[in-house]
Amino acid sequence: METTSSSEKIGESLAQTAGEAESLLKRASEATSREVNSALKRAAEQLRRAQTEFLRLEELAVDRAKDAAKATDHAVHEHPYAAMGVAAALGVLVGMLISRRD
Repeated sequence: METTSSSEKIGESLAQTAGEAESLLKRASEATSREVNSALKRAAEQLRRAQTEFLRLEELAVDRAKDAAKATDHAVHEHPYAAMGVAAALGVLVGMLISRRD
């Protein structure tokens, strides 16, 4: 559920940043050079913040994926026959679904 929340935050942040950048560019086309420089600085800062947030979320996703892989590896080593049974059942299920489409 937190992944969906993070995805929503990314989407909202990206949409907000894009909207603000578009607004700044519109104002920049109508502004004096001093105002243009100020608008460009604000746009650059917003883009840096968005990039920092994306990098943070990427690191979080990688860490979670590593934790999930370790937990899966541990579970398979603790219960190898159950893991083989689950894998076989999934294989049969996928095979049945594929054969139904033909």
